[in-house]
Amino acid sequence: MNSKNDEVLNDSTEENTQNNNNSNENNTENSSETGNTESHSDISLVNEDKIHELEMKVAEANDKYLRLYSEFDNFRKRTAKEKVDLMKTSGEEFFKAFLPVIDDFERAMKANENATDVKALAEGVQLIYSKFKGTLTQKGLEPMEALGKPFDSDIMEAITSIPASSDDMKGKVVDEIEKGYSLNGKVIRFAKVVTGA
Repeated sequence: MNSKNDEVLNDSTEENTQNNNNSNENNTENSSETGNTESHSDISLVNEDKIHELEMKVAEANDKYLRLYSEFDNFRKRTAKEKVDLMKTSGEEFFKAFLPVIDDFERAMKANENATDVKALAEGVQLIYSKFKGTLTQKGLEPMEALGKPFDSDIMEAITSIPASSDDMKGKVVDEIEKGYSLNGKVIRFAKVVTGA
């Protein structure tokens, strides 16, 4: 009988061992599933944080872009307005410089109404002319000397040519029909000349 009891005891011990093993395996599977669930939730939390961080960066970059665009648009409008204003008043200094000359002309015309002395009138006109010419020179206008100089097509325009009075005048300017002018070194009117042939 002992051997039967031993067999039953051995069988139940084996069953218990198997049950324990199965239970351990189930526990291990459950714990790994729980670990996987926890690890998935940790990853999704990390992903959500990264997504939120990236969304914030995109919003910040968008805001910077809009501000820069607005600043540039304002700059462009302001520059265009300044350019229009500059074009309207670009000659202001030039015209201010000529106001005293106009005043002198007005005084001369008023004085001319009762003038009997032609010499005094001629002196007055000469003074106004000198003031006028001086103002132009101050603004950078220079007359170009052409008479007696060799013909230069860069600053002169030949109207015609006539026989030269002497050999040394051939190819040179013998008469000036219209004086040439340069403004700050740039030719603004070519001298119209007659050359010797």
